[in-house]
Amino acid sequence: MKTAIFFFSLSLVFSVSSLRAQVIGKAFPHMEAETVDNKKVALPVDVAGKYTLLGLAYSKKSEDELNSWFQPVFEKFIQKNKGLFEAFGYDVNVYFVPMFTGVNAAATGTAKRKATKNIDPNLLPYILFYKGELKSYKESLDFEKKDIPYFFVLDGNGKIIYATSGKYNAKKMDEIEGVLE
Repeated sequence: MKTAIFFFSLSLVFSVSSLRAQVIGKAFPHMEAETVDNKKVALPVDVAGKYTLLGLAYSKKSEDELNSWFQPVFEKFIQKNKGLFEAFGYDVNVYFVPMFTGVNAAATGTAKRKATKNIDPNLLPYILFYKGELKSYKESLDFEKKDIPYFFVLDGNGKIIYATSGKYNAKKMDEIEGVLE
């Protein structure tokens, strides 16, 4: 039993390491997405010159795990600190991107309306909706599993400098902070 757990843990580490190795140093591929207000955002062009944290999900289950990142990322990178610690904040773009592809692309409008009703209005500007094909992103960003979200930190030139996947945990957040410092 212990051997099985060890190999399972090792395979998780290997898959995350594999993701990192496959995409680190690559330019993030062009992606056009929209806010809930239908404002177009072209990634990485519209975020050039600044570090950017992107969270991408392309299935309902992965979207649920993507949501586990909302509050911690909001508190760490978006919420403006008050008082003494204001100078220690991060100057980083942050976007969560649910991806609607194939037959699910028709649900984009419904998802925007639900987001407007169910998500904290302070977080809405940081959610982008992508509608289109998935194949090129799966290939260039090494999306192996559809049931987990993928996260990428881009430098100011749109190059991927960090990648991870899965549900939020403090270790992943620490790694992201380390890259941004």
